[in-house]
Amino acid sequence: MAGGNFLHRVISYVVNEVLVNSLANSPAFQRFAVRTSKRMQDVSNIAAQKKQELAEQVKEFSKTFESLPKINGLGAIGRA
Repeated sequence: MAGGNFLHRVISYVVNEVLVNSLANSPAFQRFAVRTSKRMQDVSNIAAQKKQELAEQVKEFSKTFESLPKINGLGAIGRA
């Protein structure tokens, strides 16, 4: 069985080398990689912006909630 494992590793290595070299030298794959990278960066920037906007909305909501009138010595909606 050890010979089969060795053969599998050799075949895997050769296929990996051929695949990596062919993709690395492929203009179409390079364009795909650049476009994908740019899109991922754009999505990341949009997510960061939305996160900031949501944090600001939560902060505003919290201020509004705190400014509600107190009822029976408790905060708004029964908070102590």
